[in-house]
Amino acid sequence: MITFKQLIAAALLFTTALGAHAERLKDIASISGVRTNQLIGYGLVVGLNGTGDQTTQTPFTLQTFNNMLSQFGIKVPAGSGTVQLKNVAAVAVYADLPPFAKPGQQIDITVSSIGNSKSLRGGALLMTPMKGIDGNVYAVAQGNLVVGGFDAEGRDGSKITVNVPSSGRIPGGASVERAVPSGFNQGNSLTLNLNRNDFTTAKRIVDKINDMLGPGVAQALDGGSVRVTAPLDPNQRVDYLSVLENLEIDPGQTSAKVIINSRTGTIVIGQNVKVSPAAVTHGSLTVTITEDPIVSQPGAFSNGQTAVVPRSKINAQQEMHPMFKFGPGTTLDEIVRAVNQVGAAPGDLMAILEALKQAGALQADLIVI
Repeated sequence: MITFKQLIAAALLFTTALGAHAERLKDIASISGVRTNQLIGYGLVVGLNGTGDQTTQTPFTLQTFNNMLSQFGIKVPAGSGTVQLKNVAAVAVYADLPPFAKPGQQIDITVSSIGNSKSLRGGALLMTPMKGIDGNVYAVAQGNLVVGGFDAEGRDGSKITVNVPSSGRIPGGASVERAVPSGFNQGNSLTLNLNRNDFTTAKRIVDKINDMLGPGVAQALDGGSVRVTAPLDPNQRVDYLSVLENLEIDPGQTSAKVIINSRTGTIVIGQNVKVSPAAVTHGSLTVTITEDPIVSQPGAFSNGQTAVVPRSKINAQQEMHPMFKFGPGTTLDEIVRAVNQVGAAPGDLMAILEALKQAGALQADLIVI
């Protein structure tokens, strides 16, 4: 087993300045078992200025409020189901529990209304247990909300809303009560999971670690995971990983992709996209319909009535763009230059790319999101 002193010496020899395309290992991979966990809770926000739930429409808010009062020995009289609280809102509370979080540490939480509350501005969250997927309570949340949005309404029905007033955050609003078990200190090996599966990147990670620490220290399990031998002592294991995570790896090139968002007109073309020989022409047809109604006046003493007669004008205009050619192995720059020369709009470019893909000329994955 390599000692820690030998590890540091090897790291000093092999660590070099960050290359043009090199990435730190910590930026392209994560350690198996070292992860965040989602927590969720249900609670009440009080102290609202008349912007809480309308409890006649959200009976669960009143039921929750009554259950809370009963825990303090307060009995709510029967027949009070129609009471309007107005300053109370039922909310969902959620947070991410970071790895290695210990009891007593604080974590940020997000609070969102689940009823018909108009705004949580000025409210305070009452003590709310937060559970994990296993049903155990891992944190307890409470505190004053920070709400970035606001809502204002006039008597004449005019209304203005800025951002989202029905959701807010409480920095450090939850206290961790239970630590999540971690397998970090178990066994004599650790697994590095790549953020993006790539066989080339996995091989380069293995080669880099083995060149520094010796053959067999790192082994690729597949295109997304690499297993490395690690010290058994927790302190040495932390030192060991502090060196590994700063190794500079040259990741493999991504596969050629073209991403299209048809809703926003956004098109992203990857660097490795190429086009086989093809000729393209594209014309845009614009149809304009104009409504110009006229008023028809009846003749004198005809007992007729004045009427509005609709009159529509339809105009169709087609723009014919010149044909342009893609040569063998056309690159991203050439694609963009050719499309810009004919003045194609984003919608036209989408149609051109889809047609090239159908023709088998686009050497990339076409993904529509």
